[in-house]
Amino acid sequence: MKILFFDGYCSLCNYLVDWGMARDKREVILFSSLQGETAKKVIPQYILSDSDTVVYWRDNRTYERSSAILYLLGDIGWPWKAALIFFVVPRFLRDTIYQWVSRNRYRFFKKQSTCRMPTTEEKTRLLP
Repeated sequence: MKILFFDGYCSLCNYLVDWGMARDKREVILFSSLQGETAKKVIPQYILSDSDTVVYWRDNRTYERSSAILYLLGDIGWPWKAALIFFVVPRFLRDTIYQWVSRNRYRFFKKQSTCRMPTTEEKTRLLP
């Protein structure tokens, strides 16, 4: 099972969910808010306390920040799988860029006042 955990109040994160759902034609990826019940059961507390990260759970392991995004792209398939080449870049460099975007995401993309509400079609892929 593969689950992308995202900040439900972040417009950029919600866009990532919309984007991912539209491109995951095989529907192998599920989605859940970091504020939700599924995250509390699956994600370690020390990670949940950091709302500046996206978490990707795959193969019973958690990946954060840039690694989470790269594995997500790889699991979506071609042509996005080509992004896996960026694993050659050291994680501290990838995560530095990720953290800069994360720190500025509310300024660039605004903060939503409520968590994302799924459409009827999305309900099977969005976990509580």
